[in-house]
Amino acid sequence: MTCIAGWVGLGPDSDRRTAGVAAMAAAMTPGGPPAHGTWTDGNALLAFPGPPGARPAALVEDGEVTAVIAFAGTLYGPEGVRRVLDARGHRPRSGGDPETVLHAYREWGADCPVRLDGAFAFALWDVRRRRLLLARDRLGVRPLHYARLGDELAFASEPKALLAGEAVDPAADADSLRELFTQIKTPGRSVFRGVDEVRPGHVVELADGWLTERAYWRLQSRPHPDDRDTTVATVRLLLSDAVNRMLPEEPTPCVLLSGGLDSGAVAALAARTSAERGAKPLLTATGTFLGHAENFRPDHVRATADAPYAAELARHLGSEHVDVVLGTADLADPAGRLAVLRAQDRPTPFAEMDVAAHLLFAAVRERAGVVLSGEAADELFGGFPWMHDPELVRTGHFPWVAYERSHEQSRDGLGLGLFDRGLLRGLDLAGFGADSYRQAIGEVPRLDGENAAERRMRELCHLHLTRWLPRLLDRDDRLSRAVGLDARMPFCDHRLVEYAFNVPWRMKSFDGREKSLLRAAVAPLLPRSVAQRRKSPFPVNQDPAYARMLQRELAAVLRDPAAPVAPLLDGAAARAAAGAEWPGGSDWLARTNIEFALQLNTWLAEYRVQLAV
Repeated sequence: MTCIAGWVGLGPDSDRRTAGVAAMAAAMTPGGPPAHGTWTDGNALLAFPGPPGARPAALVEDGEVTAVIAFAGTLYGPEGVRRVLDARGHRPRSGGDPETVLHAYREWGADCPVRLDGAFAFALWDVRRRRLLLARDRLGVRPLHYARLGDELAFASEPKALLAGEAVDPAADADSLRELFTQIKTPGRSVFRGVDEVRPGHVVELADGWLTERAYWRLQSRPHPDDRDTTVATVRLLLSDAVNRMLPEEPTPCVLLSGGLDSGAVAALAARTSAERGAKPLLTATGTFLGHAENFRPDHVRATADAPYAAELARHLGSEHVDVVLGTADLADPAGRLAVLRAQDRPTPFAEMDVAAHLLFAAVRERAGVVLSGEAADELFGGFPWMHDPELVRTGHFPWVAYERSHEQSRDGLGLGLFDRGLLRGLDLAGFGADSYRQAIGEVPRLDGENAAERRMRELCHLHLTRWLPRLLDRDDRLSRAVGLDARMPFCDHRLVEYAFNVPWRMKSFDGREKSLLRAAVAPLLPRSVAQRRKSPFPVNQDPAYARMLQRELAAVLRDPAAPVAPLLDGAAARAAAGAEWPGGSDWLARTNIEFALQLNTWLAEYRVQLAV
């Protein structure tokens, strides 16, 4: 188990709470033996990674336990903070990450996350003060959720655990559907009523019955004094340092290769570090589909297939490379699709890509325990097409939402083409989006003297980092951990994020292309074809048989009077989609409409969600 759970304020029915926490922990380790220890003092009960009967990391003073921690994740380069703690007289027993956090708490109190670097979530119970701290890393790579229950509080890495422990009922309201139906992440909100999320870079504290939340980190706007050459060199240095700190010495890690600039940069720097350490050749892996490279057909966002570029890069780096080749049967497997849904605790319009990513992670896990990816480069360096479209840049909305709605098959929103128009009007998704946008824009830190164009691009970068990227990080973390893989994202290093956020747009796109600055920083390490390749998102299956499979499943749902999604659908639109003919099966946007309806139906049934709309 790489997750945590617990309950504070056990109340008179402590036996039920104890059983609930055990169920919470078990829900996050499906199909395997218990992989958690527990600890209680009568006021708090914590479940933490480790075998049954294991003792948690604890602070002990004068023979008395004064604080305990349930910790999930990894600290990167913790030697620095450990040296500071050692100089101040701290002597952790094991020197592991949980004990490092405990001693940081003893030294700096609730401000200790400021001193930490990594992808982590933790629950720390101060026995003497009867105070609970829930904390999450700056970018929110590792998840942490909680439910307030009067004077009590239950928490867990994943919502499914809170449901299993009966802390909350599996219910969804109108706000839940708005969260599901839009590609806008509302910080702090989950898709289950009564379940909140610790926001990235925040600490939630429960003490004396009071629940408070505060930010220990947020992006700040600062002048950028560096010239272009200095900026290029600094980006290369910061990214290289992030890769070095996230790359384990042993066993040999893996890097996911798409054959593009972002993953290529991470792989090239990782290969260089491995060579300097005298380690084995780097492992690299690419996900693709049967016959995809030979029969590839460009669509509105994918101009080229990944595999040939990834293979060229692997040869250039001398990595041990594997193509994880998936077939339609792999994507259509009901057990695999259900596993992906349960890993994420929510339906998405990207089921096909999510299943492929899950299978890719599983294949990598057979060879490595840690994988690095190029996630977050587009958000930092301007890689998305809508960031280079003047009309979409000027829109008074989230630009990716405007981009989605510019296509006929997603004019109501991605994946919403089969839903009842009355339902969508009642949810007022446009109003929800407008309110979310105003809130998000209000959070952007301003910089005195910045012109309107630069200010707007700063806003777009901030919007992507706070309302778009969190969904991707949550997906990557959940799907990788579901197969026991530790996924790390060097572009999420907060030092690199802080620096890149303040680089002016004119420098980020100095040659008129996407990610000009990043390309200049890493191009000398890459084959020219990879460095100059136009961005291509995660590939999708283009086999017509997959589209026909989706249509058959949709038809079966429409025939089932008990299908929970049926009341939410536009029957005519759904029947038309079930019988449509798609040349080559390549209309991906049309497929997302079916995918999302099917996923929502499975989610409502499997989680027994009570809709209160």
